[in-house]
Order: sequence, then structure tokens, then C-alpha cells
Amino acid sequence: MILNVGLRTDIVNHYSDWLFRRFREGFVYSRNPLFPMRVNSYDLSPDEIDAVSFCSKNYTPVMSRLHEITDRFRTYFFYTVTAYEEDLEPNIPPIEESVRTLKELSKLVGREKLAWRYDPVLLTSKYTAERHFETFERLCEEISPYVSKCIFSFVEMFVSIEKNIKDLIPLKSESKHFLARGFAKIAEKYDLPLQICCAENGFDVYGIKQEGCLTLETLGEVNNCRFRSVKHTGNKAGCRCILSRDIGWYDSCPSKCLYCNANRGLEDVQENFERHDPYSPLLIGHLKKEDTLLKGVQTSFLLHDGKQLSLFDI
Repeated sequence: MILNVGLRTDIVNHYSDWLFRRFREGFVYSRNPLFPMRVNSYDLSPDEIDAVSFCSKNYTPVMSRLHEITDRFRTYFFYTVTAYEEDLEPNIPPIEESVRTLKELSKLVGREKLAWRYDPVLLTSKYTAERHFETFERLCEEISPYVSKCIFSFVEMFVSIEKNIKDLIPLKSESKHFLARGFAKIAEKYDLPLQICCAENGFDVYGIKQEGCLTLETLGEVNNCRFRSVKHTGNKAGCRCILSRDIGWYDSCPSKCLYCNANRGLEDVQENFERHDPYSPLLIGHLKKEDTLLKGVQTSFLLHDGKQLSLFDI
């Protein structure tokens, strides 16, 4: 099983004490978003977890303790750094601070295990294509020696996002291609592999890879192990990633980024954050008497029991 820490909410940034306690106690509960009264229990032992995938906009809260996880588990990391300021990302560190932390993380885990996410890309009267290109190049210059690749995506035009960002400009195909060409040209200048997230087609002509952000091939290469050949069904429509199990919860991220589709209402975010108990097996709240607790399916994708490759295997 691939454990995902960061799809539904930024656990690393806002719930790190809870996360480390769950690993120390060796299990976690996760509600089913479609059937909230169904709660899955997952064993957090190295024998049951093939790899742990992290995604965050701020790794500062875990830097001093990250070895508690990396020493025991195969891992992979996504670090999101964008062009946006407090108007769109009210509770995210400034770019300069994020870049410093990214560099520190790279030194801890190795650049091959670290991917930079520049997403979602959106346009407003303030965040123009020119501003994106300027910031993206500045970040490429700083970040490229510390990451294995850069992944970007275009904003999804949900009603809640259009409501939050009044001057959001709908991205037509021509705009997407203009932006993609610009990003590709800059990334090539810094010898940085560029990849697009989800089912956006037609950008390979610019040298942009179109594959899953998290694949068994990537996990195997960077963690020196072998995985079975498994179809990558993704975690949502259009996703090419390997299926993973997320232990977060929607409407619970205090980052409150205005473009986020995992937070549908800021009132719900505050309410859920107040219900968080760092000692509970659930990220938000506690198990209720009407809940059904189930043993979560933890099918391994590993070959050869996950043993590391030896010189005789190469």
C-alpha cells in the first residue's frame, strides 16, 4: 500500500504532531469521504506500507523529526512553491523562506526523492503570464539543483474557486499552450525535467512529460526496490498516479489557499480544525458509536518482499 500524506489537507504543515504520533503508535484511522460513517484502520508498520508519499507547502514543522519516518520507510516528497502571495495563499511562508526549507529538505532526503510542484497555474490581473514566467525562472535558478523534476498543472475552474478569486481569468486552450511553452523553454534552460499533472494532452510537443506524478517506476528507482507491474488508476479522474490511501480529511486545511478545491468552505475548515485532537487515531474528531470500523485493504505492490536490490540483481 502507498500511504499518501497531503492530498486532502496539508498534514505536514498543520498536523505534524498527530502524524508522528500515528507512526509511533503504528496505526491510523481514515474516514471514507463518500461514506463518512465507514472508517478504515491502517497498519503503519514498514511491513504493511510500501512507501509514504508526502505533499506540502511547508516542511518546516517536520524537519527535525523527519528521520523518524525516513529511517524506517521508503519515501517520496512533493514540495509546492508558487508565484502567489498572501492574497491567494494567506498562511504559507514567503517564497524566500520556502526555497530555503526546500534546499534543507533536499539535503536530508536527496534530490532524487524530491519533486517541486508549481501548481496550480492560474491567471488574474495581478498574476499574469509574464509574472509567472518571471517567478518560474527565478525559482528554477534557485531550485533546479535540489530537485529531480518540476510538475505543474492548471487550475480547475470550480464554482467555489471562481467565488473566492473574483478576477480569475478562465484558461482557454491557447492560454494553456502559451504558458506551457514558456515554462518548457525556461525549464530547458536550467536542465530541469518538466512534467504536467493529470490528463492534459498535447503538451509533449514542448518536451513536457505526461505521466503520473507518483508512479511505481519512480518509487522503485529512488528507493532501490522492485514493484509489480500494476495499472495506475490514480486517485481522481484523469490522474495517472499509482493508487494510494490518504489519511487526511477535506475542509480541514488552515492554509486556506483560495484556489484549493479540497476546502469548500472556510467556516468548515475552522470547525474541523477545532475538532482536531492530536491524540485521536482520526485526523478530525473521534470514532463515533454509529461508525463502522473496518480493516483497510493494504495490498502490497512490491516484488521479492520489498528486499533491496543487491549487486547480483543489477
